[in-house]
Amino acid sequence: MDAAMTAEIGLVCPKCGDGVAEGDHFCEACGTELTPAVASNGLVSIGADPDEVATVEVPKTAPAPCRSCGGVVGADGYCQTCGTKAAAPRDHFSEQPAPWVGMTCDRGIRHHRNEDAAALAADPEPGSRAILVVCDGVSSSTDSDIASLAAAKAACEVLTVGRAQGLGTESSRVGAIVARLSAAVDAANEAVIANTSKDSPSPASCTFVAAVVEQNLVVAGNVGDSRAYWLPDAGEAVALTVDDSWAAELIAEGVPRQEAEAGPRAHAITRWLGTDAPDHTPRTTSLTADGPGWLLVCSDGLWNYCSEAVPLAELVRRTAAEHGDEPLTTSSALVDWANAQGGQDNITVALARMPAPGRI
Repeated sequence: MDAAMTAEIGLVCPKCGDGVAEGDHFCEACGTELTPAVASNGLVSIGADPDEVATVEVPKTAPAPCRSCGGVVGADGYCQTCGTKAAAPRDHFSEQPAPWVGMTCDRGIRHHRNEDAAALAADPEPGSRAILVVCDGVSSSTDSDIASLAAAKAACEVLTVGRAQGLGTESSRVGAIVARLSAAVDAANEAVIANTSKDSPSPASCTFVAAVVEQNLVVAGNVGDSRAYWLPDAGEAVALTVDDSWAAELIAEGVPRQEAEAGPRAHAITRWLGTDAPDHTPRTTSLTADGPGWLLVCSDGLWNYCSEAVPLAELVRRTAAEHGDEPLTTSSALVDWANAQGGQDNITVALARMPAPGRI
């Protein structure tokens, strides 16, 4: 790594992802002992031995104003006015690659770190082409926050580069996109493995969901329980994905959704990405949008409070109307809503505002 690149890399704790200063021996957030690799070369260590583990680079960002009082955060990571420790950049971030596509990702209220991640891409013309990827790190696994971010970025890169259209027919277009989705999941799985210590007793793992928009065609794929929904302005809202979870299996057996999703094993997933994944082939589905609406891709931090498509569509429409149908501010407002319901998990909301087909 050259000197210019090194200067742009921030130092973070390899355990919790909180910012640390060069020369620190312990993380002030979680108490983890810091290895020389973190303090000397600007890389995040993904395990105890920096010579045997994968690394990912973390961009350095300027501290945001204090969340408690709005004061200036000092170089030590604490507010110079009220003394509150600043939030880590990963705690809350957003992305808007085009005016019609936006995403907000938040730590939530109950978790000590944000293990959700997302990556987006979009062409400028509304409804033309977009890619929305969301990965949710499994809390019981080590370094799942780092692995989920690596997975989301790797998948988005594959989907962004690929533009195969098949033979030009609707079915061949769907087949071409499904093939790209499968390749994207392969890349995401490899990214999770690359960011997992070989001797980790609890290998990093995460869920995966992605939606690809090409004109009025939407193709979605998932592994785990992160979801995609199509929420038209008029007509029936539908879930585009089926969870790989214990709750989904109960629902398939006839147990009412509300009962299945409230059970003690409701969020136990049956498939995921990672070294110990049983199978990471994505479930895929496609839909041709015949009118304007919202494409929603999200983690369970949102849908856990509003699971079924119809009431979720009402929530999104109402929230969007209050924010001028602007995707980024609407996604942020939906995150705020989830936090107001309890914020028991990390929350990611990615939205694409689809116009009427004749306006694309």
